[in-house]
Amino acid sequence: MVDHIKEGHVAQVSLEICGNVACITFDHVAARNAMTVGMYQSLKSICGGLANNPKVRVVILRGAGGKSFVSGSDIAQFANFQDGNDGVKYEEGIDSYLTPLATLPIPTIAVIDGMAVGGGLAIASCCDFRLATPGAKFGVPIAKTLGNCLSASNVAWLVAHLGINIVKRMLLLAEMISAEDLVQQGYILAIYEQEQLHHEAQMLAERLSKLAPITQKSSKQVLARLIKHNLPSCDDLISETYASADFKNGVASFLRGEPPVWTGH
Repeated sequence: MVDHIKEGHVAQVSLEICGNVACITFDHVAARNAMTVGMYQSLKSICGGLANNPKVRVVILRGAGGKSFVSGSDIAQFANFQDGNDGVKYEEGIDSYLTPLATLPIPTIAVIDGMAVGGGLAIASCCDFRLATPGAKFGVPIAKTLGNCLSASNVAWLVAHLGINIVKRMLLLAEMISAEDLVQQGYILAIYEQEQLHHEAQMLAERLSKLAPITQKSSKQVLARLIKHNLPSCDDLISETYASADFKNGVASFLRGEPPVWTGH
């Protein structure tokens, strides 16, 4: 995650359609493409439109600026949380923003140039395939930074794509895992130098666009339903975490640029 969003900088999610390929770009370069609420809402709206556009066969998602895919979310918003219910609502909101991407009936490709952290990791994991640059980093270091937690849906999705052992390294040890490590276990499809990424993503999109679209749709949505089948309610754990003194201290320390001191309260 990154520092709070600085005023005066444009933060947007843009859509460009070329033939049968749609390109979604996260553009908030001043904050390494950190997601504002407005950006999440735009992503949800764009995905809703693409789901109903029969001309689009593949979607490519990428970050602007050449240094980051998405580096997290706006941290300043957490300073206004009053109790655990705010945390529950926040995590429900994140789920609602990401579900349209995860359940798109067409194949999706995340092009990760630099880092995919927090919300960026969630977005990348909602995609079907991931291409990355050498040294790209992936993680959710909230045990080191803010002291918050993720929803059951978010964790289930990460475990399904990364495996429980890597997710534990990310969540419990706050480790950032390299693309080189993740290509070995299949999370990253391939690693390319920066100047090759766009071309390789287009080649993969072309390959995907030539295959049976109804088969792709059914396969994607069966997998999505399996991952989310009978998820338990974890609102009690989310509420406890966001209501904790550690979380409030973590946010305040983060915004001051100081390391937090965890008390377990």
